[in-house]
Amino acid sequence: MSYDDFKACIDACNACAAACDRCATACLQENDVKMMARCIALDMDCAQICRTAAAFMARGSDFARQLCRLCADVCTTCGDECGKHPMDHCQACAQACRACADECRRMAGAA
Repeated sequence: MSYDDFKACIDACNACAAACDRCATACLQENDVKMMARCIALDMDCAQICRTAAAFMARGSDFARQLCRLCADVCTTCGDECGKHPMDHCQACAQACRACADECRRMAGAA
């Protein structure tokens, strides 16, 4: 596949990584940071795997599809956790995670 075939997924991964970074930073400012620990940890995992998946796709790696399947699973888990919290940053992150999971599954042929 060419870069153009991956573009929508790369864009979704990059948007998700940025949303996760914003969410983790905002969660650290919440009154009960300990309550947000799982959200923060998942945000960091999700941001990292999204950036890695985007890089694999940009390079046309033979492992891009496999990595995107895992990325979709991490995004789903992160989105589910963020969706439990009412804060705007968590809700925006949950939305970005769900969109990325959908794109990754589509790209990986697992949709």
